Amino acid sequence: MEAKLISLGVETFKMALMLALPGLLTGMFLGLAVSIFQATTQINEMTLSFIPKILGVVIVIILTMPWMLNSMTDYSTQVFNMIPTFVE
Repeated sequence: MEAKLISLGVETFKMALMLALPGLLTGMFLGLAVSIFQATTQINEMTLSFIPKILGVVIVIILTMPWMLNSMTDYSTQVFNMIPTFVE
């Protein structure tokens, strides 16, 4: 019983990481690109670092939304089907 709950917790963290990863990676790579651009051109505008990251993350979330929705639906269905095994 405890092993099942621990396994469920681990799977939940894996799902959360997989769903957050596209947005986080996009923000990280765009932030790196903007900081390299700012360092080479010596433009130190604060808004220049935020706008590309925000737009990039929003675009990636919109593009990956069907995959995220399917993943969450499948995982939720799996968890709901496991409920009878936890009520023993």
